[in-house]
Amino acid sequence: MPATRIVRASPEATKEASATLAAGGLVAFPTETVYGLGADATNDAAVAKLYAAKERPSFNPLIVHVPDLAAAQRIAAFDARALALARAFWPGALTLVLRKLPSCPVGLLATAGLDTVAVRLPNHPVARDILQAFGKPVAAPSANRSGRVSPTSAVNVKDDLDGRIDIIVDGGPCPVGIESTIVACLDGVALLRPGAVTRDAIAKVLGHAIAPLAPEAPARGAPLAPGMLASHYAPRAAVRVNAVTVEPGEALLAFGPQLPANAREAKAVLNLSPTGSLAEAAVNLFAYLRGLDAAGAATIAAMPIPNEGLGEAINDRLRHAAAPRDGAPRPRDAP
Repeated sequence: MPATRIVRASPEATKEASATLAAGGLVAFPTETVYGLGADATNDAAVAKLYAAKERPSFNPLIVHVPDLAAAQRIAAFDARALALARAFWPGALTLVLRKLPSCPVGLLATAGLDTVAVRLPNHPVARDILQAFGKPVAAPSANRSGRVSPTSAVNVKDDLDGRIDIIVDGGPCPVGIESTIVACLDGVALLRPGAVTRDAIAKVLGHAIAPLAPEAPARGAPLAPGMLASHYAPRAAVRVNAVTVEPGEALLAFGPQLPANAREAKAVLNLSPTGSLAEAAVNLFAYLRGLDAAGAATIAAMPIPNEGLGEAINDRLRHAAAPRDGAPRPRDAP
């Protein structure tokens, strides 16, 4: 495949994106969370190309994006809890894992053969225009190589997938910067992945707390939703979490006004939020991981992040980034 083109978001780009999806092609586009890589979710051949482009294991299911609630209800079974969450947070950064309807048009490859489907209605004008124009469900995981840092700009997408996909629709930087929250509404309600919609906000809608741990994946080892594999969101450098000092040769992913005493010894320093804002930290997280990776350090030392609100999602991404990869030893966590 030739070099991947970046096209500015426009009505013409929307038409091209829709035509590319209809032809079985791959289109990257912005959502409010991160850039997604879209394929026709009803076309197993297109979805197979998506898995190949990302080098993603086919047992890892995809999030299916739709333009409105009515479209989601043609795919999945909504009980009262799911409907309440959809009405509260859609369009927005919440993905619901639900039972597939018998008439669900989404292909088995997009759902990894499960009897459930992950569905979301994004809140970004470019994404919604493309979804409306295409008129069918779009499978759209993050637009990066599998396991790598999620992309929050068109340039990030091109860096990872140039020559592997057809076009990138550039809608500017993603305003939220961290992936959607994933909630399963099956036999019970469980948080599968923390994200931009906080646990407390979900509990307020439901009227009760939700399970603190995700349910176990099916026996054959397939996760119920994206982002549940041990190593994920990872830069090339190793990641050391909860760092209170900087070791020789490390880059520092800082947070807040107080840096480690030896921060000047770091190979590079980027501060997610000098004021300690979790919202600002979420927006900057993936871009700064990529930036520190580019500095060439073998390890990125990530300072502690409060585990509340958006901090739960940020810490989740950092833990996944720090997980062992391909048998490599895990970097030592700071106390």
